[in-house]
Amino acid sequence: MQQEVDEEFARYVRARQHRLLRAAFLVCGDLHLAEDLLQGALAKLATRWERLRHENPDAYVRRILYRDAVSSWRRTRRESLSLFPELELDGTEPDRSTRAGERVDLLRALGQLTPKQRAVVVLRFFEDRTEADTAEALGVSVGTVKSQTHAALARLRTLLPEFAPHLAGPRPSTEEPS
Repeated sequence: MQQEVDEEFARYVRARQHRLLRAAFLVCGDLHLAEDLLQGALAKLATRWERLRHENPDAYVRRILYRDAVSSWRRTRRESLSLFPELELDGTEPDRSTRAGERVDLLRALGQLTPKQRAVVVLRFFEDRTEADTAEALGVSVGTVKSQTHAALARLRTLLPEFAPHLAGPRPSTEEPS
């Protein structure tokens, strides 16, 4: 039996799918896994649409995306260091400018972070979330968010020295204590 789709839900999905897919891709580094994560999150939202439609469905979907990604990492207990393909998630041809090269470098560097570090960086800096929001979305403590952010930024500064001045956060000290 075919079930009708709520038109408001369909409009929501059409309006948000590319942005949510981009966030999922940045967290997991694999387009197919990102699509699977997003599909699962949207399916969960669909079952709760009546209750969540007037609240904040974006927050609910993002929370599901990040928690499902972390759950996947915990289940497999392995990190994959995939090289990110140069592609646009909206189907357009990649930009061939210098910024495209920088973007590829950044995506590769993100791929060398641990999954939890990558999730924290995406939430804090790409999604502009607070430490508390990030901790809630990942199901970890604020202290874990802080330590993972510190470690991730230090690693990114090492991997991308040309970006170091632009990477916010505390810098590791190079001086000996007096």
